[in-house]
Amino acid sequence: MVKKNEKELVVGLDIGTSKVVAIVGEINDNGEIEIIGVGSNPSVGLKRGAVVNIESTVQSIKKATKDAEIMAKCEIHSTFTGIAGSHIRSLNSHGIVAIQNKEVSYADIERVIDAAKAVAIPADQKLLHIIPQEYVVDNQEGIKEPIGMSGVRLESRVHMVSGSVSAAQNIIKCVRKCGLSVGNIILEQLASSHVVLTEDEKELGVCLVDIGGGTTDIAVFTEGSIRHTANIPIAGDQVTNDIAVAIRTPTKAAEEIKLRHGCALMNMANPGESIEVPSVNEKPSRNITKIDLAEVIEARYEELFRLVKIELRKSGFDEFIPAGIVLTGGGSKVSGAIDLGEAVFQMPVRLGTPKKIAGLSQVVNNPIYSTGVGLLLYGYEQKISGRSNDSLVKDAYSGIWVRMRNWFHNNF
Repeated sequence: MVKKNEKELVVGLDIGTSKVVAIVGEINDNGEIEIIGVGSNPSVGLKRGAVVNIESTVQSIKKATKDAEIMAKCEIHSTFTGIAGSHIRSLNSHGIVAIQNKEVSYADIERVIDAAKAVAIPADQKLLHIIPQEYVVDNQEGIKEPIGMSGVRLESRVHMVSGSVSAAQNIIKCVRKCGLSVGNIILEQLASSHVVLTEDEKELGVCLVDIGGGTTDIAVFTEGSIRHTANIPIAGDQVTNDIAVAIRTPTKAAEEIKLRHGCALMNMANPGESIEVPSVNEKPSRNITKIDLAEVIEARYEELFRLVKIELRKSGFDEFIPAGIVLTGGGSKVSGAIDLGEAVFQMPVRLGTPKKIAGLSQVVNNPIYSTGVGLLLYGYEQKISGRSNDSLVKDAYSGIWVRMRNWFHNNF
């Protein structure tokens, strides 16, 4: 966070496989966040959500944050940063404690959450989030806020998300090399769901499918709480690669063709229309029909949607999402994706864009900004509520001090 003219600013930093997005929000006099700056830059140095080149990632972050600073006319010092990738793991857990003094207090809540998180976590994993789903007081289920309730036994049901320690520390390292501090590391689909899904959808049962560049992230909500998170290693970059191979064109040209002319459903493509396609090795351009392009895109999107459907069936929540599927992320913008999704899932499918925002709402009212806006709002709300989980950030600091201490010990 930073301050500008005595007003507090908050920043969301989405470090994705295909792009880095920095979004600056200003806390107005009513305590609401208004978007005042957006910066976006192609991402170099990440693969499927994980950092593979530190310096390239740093440069991408610097360019995105600089653009956001220019638009917002401020200096960025701290960010809420997202994390995603195949290293993310999740599980539901359960804890039970006796209620002290026969009335639920904040201390009881802390103890029952501690009991719920007392499960074995692999040594290379670190807890990112512990999200309460509901509490039970003396067999009374479905309680969201148990403070002050009378009883003798308190139970908690929580959703736990863990991630690779090294993956998280690499992200933190990249951000700090840009001269920025990390307010918190937040699971990206959790952030996106915060600004894309409605409370009614979460209560009824809904699945968020965030189609990014390198990965597709899934979050399932029922009865107002998150129940399942998962990751599928197929997303927009794979579609681009398929196009490049199928029509023998450079990857950059394939991306432009996908964005301008792509369609995920052959039935919606006009077979009479053609597209000029650049060739490789300076050979003359060629023409292909839009229906040929749609055939390539539909095959990959159908595979993606079927993998999401399989994941839902494995999770056991496929019968508990009557509100259907909400697609968001840059990959959701391809024409025909909604119609293809409804055909595959056999349930309602809609496009999700960021809500709950003011200021530059027309600029960020786009699926590609869902994660960035979500990081900003979710991170800020967790911080002011005192529920921010910044242990990874603290661990990264302690790791640096340990290395410095050992260096001094060995050299002096």
